[in-house]
Amino acid sequence: MPITHNFQGGPCLELEHFLPSKVAAISPFVDKLMRLIRKCGCAAEGESDVEIALREALANAIIHGNHENPRKRVYVRFRCEPDEVSLAVKDEGRGFDSN
Repeated sequence: MPITHNFQGGPCLELEHFLPSKVAAISPFVDKLMRLIRKCGCAAEGESDVEIALREALANAIIHGNHENPRKRVYVRFRCEPDEVSLAVKDEGRGFDSN
């Protein structure tokens, strides 16, 4: 899990990581990331919101996107700055027609 700590005006925490398409992989990953977020202090006001959003996005990607296919992965990109949190979760599913 590559992590950048920069306390001189840049992002406090930044990572790109992938998980296997297993529901059991969600909690260990989220728990570890939340410990880093707490240590960094970059999302103190909305820490629980970040955790809920992350858990829901990962579950959706694993269950609905990848259909728990063990050959597929879920990719996470996370960036936490003093006034902004950015989270992107991408699966290897077929997608859907938004119309």
